[in-house]
Amino acid sequence: MGGMGPPPAEKRRRANKDTFAEGVVTVPADAEADAPELPGWESYSTETLRWYNTWCRSPQAALFTVTDWQRLHMLAPLVQEYFAKPSTKLMAEIRLSESLLGATHLDRLRGRIKVEPRKPASGTLAGVADMNQARRKRMTDAS
Repeated sequence: MGGMGPPPAEKRRRANKDTFAEGVVTVPADAEADAPELPGWESYSTETLRWYNTWCRSPQAALFTVTDWQRLHMLAPLVQEYFAKPSTKLMAEIRLSESLLGATHLDRLRGRIKVEPRKPASGTLAGVADMNQARRKRMTDAS
């Protein structure tokens, strides 16, 4: 039994159309950032330096401005503290700040940042099957 209310309109439209595709900035997956050195890097643990270097090598880092790097520099002591003594409160703050910098796929969608896929290396390795061709053949075979 149907609910109360008017019947659905024949030409129904979404009032809040998806705008993620508009104004997208595309960044190559192998883009390099001009990353500044982490201030006081000598006092940080290996884990924290690894965290910072991961951000420096991320494709979206090529789009970072001075204020983005400043945010990472301000976040480094919290990451250091989290690695020394993990807590949900610290993790929440780190996650929020990283989200604003485009840490996850959804964060990049919201920020309208598209990372181009890496181009496959030229040539193929001997003895390695091209799985794309094999899959295509399997999908198109009617047998």
